[in-house]
Amino acid sequence: MRIYGPNGTTLGAPTSATRRTSSGGFSLPDTTSAQEEVRSTAAPKAAAGIDGLLALQGVEDPTERRKRSVARGRGALDVLDDLKLGLLSGNFDASTVNRLRSAAASLKESSGDPGLDAVLGEIELRVEVELAKAGQF
Repeated sequence: MRIYGPNGTTLGAPTSATRRTSSGGFSLPDTTSAQEEVRSTAAPKAAAGIDGLLALQGVEDPTERRKRSVARGRGALDVLDDLKLGLLSGNFDASTVNRLRSAAASLKESSGDPGLDAVLGEIELRVEVELAKAGQF
């Protein structure tokens, strides 16, 4: 009696390329040809350096830049509303003018979207007019 493989006895003789069990559905490759194949291994490549990582962090996403520009525009409009309410109620204070000045400075950056830049330019113009009216420009 001959014993082939880990499953015990088989009814047929194994072929030269593969070994088959009695079910015929499972086959093993010939181990002699697998031993002849030698693959070289390469060391993993290290990161180029911290400069490359910092450069990637500096790349700005256009959607994020647009979101920040929209937020700056909304902030400037909120300050203009506060100024309007302060003027109507008679509670005009210097802190609102300071907030207007900082809002005007933040609106100078480009968003990358021509339509949004045009709207932000109109908001910036209105802020500068209000600063001129307040005598703070």
